[in-house]
Amino acid sequence: MAKNIAVLGDSESIKGFSAIGLDIFPCDTYDDASRILRNLADSDEYSIIYVTEEFFNNIEKERSRYEGQITPAIIPIPGVKGNENTGTKRLSSFVEKAVGSDIIFNN
Repeated sequence: MAKNIAVLGDSESIKGFSAIGLDIFPCDTYDDASRILRNLADSDEYSIIYVTEEFFNNIEKERSRYEGQITPAIIPIPGVKGNENTGTKRLSSFVEKAVGSDIIFNN
């Protein structure tokens, strides 16, 4: 069964993703984002859930429930308010855990 890709965040940041066939889920508050993320992750319909960095950084408790699972992958993306480098920081952390030092970003 094919799995879908979801995008969660403020409507201004995510509305363009529907044009390329992704399912968008606009939200206004962190509570809404937590509830929607839980529904998406538990539905088994989505293998990837992109979340704007603003919400990604503020729903850590809900997000952490799914970190040990293979799917869905919950990935931060920049929103219209700018890039907080959350994705880069996470990638650097994963590389450092895997090989013992940050060989990509050399921080």
